[in-house]
Amino acid sequence: MNIHWLTVALLAISGPAFGADGLVPSGIDPLGFWLIAVGVALLAAEAALPNYGIAGLGGIVLCVIGAVILTNAEVPVPLMMGLGVISALLLVALVIRALKTRPRQAVTGDAALLGNVTTVTALQAGNHHHGWVQLEGERWQVNCVTPLRTGQAVRVMARKGLLLEVAPADSQGA
Repeated sequence: MNIHWLTVALLAISGPAFGADGLVPSGIDPLGFWLIAVGVALLAAEAALPNYGIAGLGGIVLCVIGAVILTNAEVPVPLMMGLGVISALLLVALVIRALKTRPRQAVTGDAALLGNVTTVTALQAGNHHHGWVQLEGERWQVNCVTPLRTGQAVRVMARKGLLLEVAPADSQGA
């Protein structure tokens, strides 16, 4: 059985049952209680779901509609709408804050190495195209198409296993 039909059936059956059992004061529509309960559940689910405010917005709308139904106009509707708008603004602020905390650039792997500039710390004996650099706290072996010298600034162009392909930092070649 589809869960949506089960939910609709449960709401349709339990509303009058609560009203008949005396759990809900007479004259108050139990639909308001259910709307608020579902709204609160959606607001609680917002904290656990990665949906950027959709469940929270639905929860706010359901809580406001449920409050309007429950109060039967004893509380001013503009007050309830104002509380709903304030809740929505808080939700928007939280979503914006959550989006700002997402990482913007890679801090590990090849993406963090490519483009970095470092200096040559040592050269391989007899071969001025191979040497070593200190980068990201590690010692890397490097290879360059042009001759290298100790202390020269080089830019990381690619990584092949444990070997970095570099170019002089003043050249922008690929």
